[in-house]
Amino acid sequence: MDVASIIQLQNQDGGWPYRKGGSSWTEPTVFALLAQSVGRGDAGSIERGITWLHAAQRADGGWPPSPPVNQSTWVTSVAALLPAEQLGRACHASAIEWLMGQTGKETSFAYRLRNELIGDGEGAGETHRGWPFFPGAAAWVTPTAFAVLALEKARRREASNAVEARIVVGREFLLDRICKDGGWNYGRSNVLGVDAPSYPETTGQALLALHQVRSPKIDRALAAAQDQMQACRSAEGLSWLQLGLEAHSMTITPPARNLACRQVVDSALAILAQAALKGRNVFLE
Repeated sequence: MDVASIIQLQNQDGGWPYRKGGSSWTEPTVFALLAQSVGRGDAGSIERGITWLHAAQRADGGWPPSPPVNQSTWVTSVAALLPAEQLGRACHASAIEWLMGQTGKETSFAYRLRNELIGDGEGAGETHRGWPFFPGAAAWVTPTAFAVLALEKARRREASNAVEARIVVGREFLLDRICKDGGWNYGRSNVLGVDAPSYPETTGQALLALHQVRSPKIDRALAAAQDQMQACRSAEGLSWLQLGLEAHSMTITPPARNLACRQVVDSALAILAQAALKGRNVFLE
């Protein structure tokens, strides 16, 4: 699916569905707009998409997954990946403020004390602060990676010691979550004494968010990502791996097989990954 095909899937309300005929959601709307930024975008389509996002933003500065959901969630990071000039400086600033106030529940004193009292050592000594999918939940790799990328964009536009410090802590969380095989799972690297396997999409996302980090852990992760690329059977996973590897200036040899894009986000990601391989990675601009 090319940019023109993605534009054709735009709903009358200005947003995009995950699949043709569905209702509008925040995540596919943002990815459709990002894809237009590296392809032949349509000014009218972009304006309608931004208008939809303005209407969907909640009073607390965050975004819900879709307007009927009465809570801001991790997709606020996705929306904040759009340039502040395009999204609107006030909207973007309030999104960053919301992100700065979020952290996983496992870093709270009450949660750690509870675990110690019931004899559950897992997470009792947690000090690395990541981001949850929704407020009050535990932190996970995907929302943390997106939050780091969004905060980096904000910091590049306007220096902030507080934002910089939060980025550092978020990266520490990601490094702490690396799996034994070198990649990343969605959550912890070890659950109840069992090593968790890594996945292409989360490995690519984490590498992208850690693009300025150099360590033996990153070397292992890059090797794992290259191995995953050869075995990957998902268009989404392949695109994230390409984006993550490109962010570390790795030479990428995509597998010869064609992987079908099944929905708007998959198609937009494939466009963004190809743009990154040609020298423009919108996640790092």
